[in-house]
Amino acid sequence: MQYQLIKPGNRLQPYVQCYWLMDSEVPVELEDTIYPGGFMEMVFNLGNVIWRSTADNAFQTDPPIELVGQITRPMPIKGKGRNILLGIRFYPHTAACFLDEELHVFNDRVSNLGDVLGGPVKTLHQQLLDVPGLPERILLIENFLLKRLSANERKAGKAPLLAQIVQDMERNAFAAPIGMLAARYGITPRYLQKLFLQHIGVTPKLYSQIHRFQRSLRHMRKQEDSLTAIAYDCGYADQSHFIREFRSFAGTTPSAFSAASRPVNEDAAP
Repeated sequence: MQYQLIKPGNRLQPYVQCYWLMDSEVPVELEDTIYPGGFMEMVFNLGNVIWRSTADNAFQTDPPIELVGQITRPMPIKGKGRNILLGIRFYPHTAACFLDEELHVFNDRVSNLGDVLGGPVKTLHQQLLDVPGLPERILLIENFLLKRLSANERKAGKAPLLAQIVQDMERNAFAAPIGMLAARYGITPRYLQKLFLQHIGVTPKLYSQIHRFQRSLRHMRKQEDSLTAIAYDCGYADQSHFIREFRSFAGTTPSAFSAASRPVNEDAAP
């Protein structure tokens, strides 16, 4: 499985973490699980693979143009065929700049982006299929995103404030109370909750927990520290707190997670 990351152009760097291309080169059959990452993605299926993901505890066939919402619990996925996926990974607070809806409506599901954005994104998908070169495909995506961004100036105007708040939360492993965090930026806790649900899709508390979970995963991949040390460094009260919260996001314990094989996640880990 080939996996490639591509940096966005200068104008989109505040909004897009990266573009990514996943290509199996040959037909494959995969099973894996998507875990909470704290961000949303748009994904274009350019191969003949049929992906299926879980929503409401049942597998469904994913659309050819996916909007992957905020994931708050483990989501099993299956794929069969030649896998060529081209994705757009947003920052936690920036997918809202390209969408009209409040983001929490997309949580824990893979939605049909064609239904959400209509004809223009369907046209983009066909253009991506018609153009073989990756640079040309990225240029098409960037032109599309810039048009969407200019149509959502009001939401984009809140991105700098949310970027500061998110960065503040990510720097501090030991999460500050929501009231204290809101006061630091001269807003009310209620308004902070509203901003997060509209622009990130989850509450500040849940986002902090997801970020802490992702931080623990990065430590575990290095295989350098004990679980006790990881729990402390990531801001958990103790190891039992770490295990309990980790299980809620991964569906298993940290030790069992480390021993498992995850063919998609190992390549696509943020």
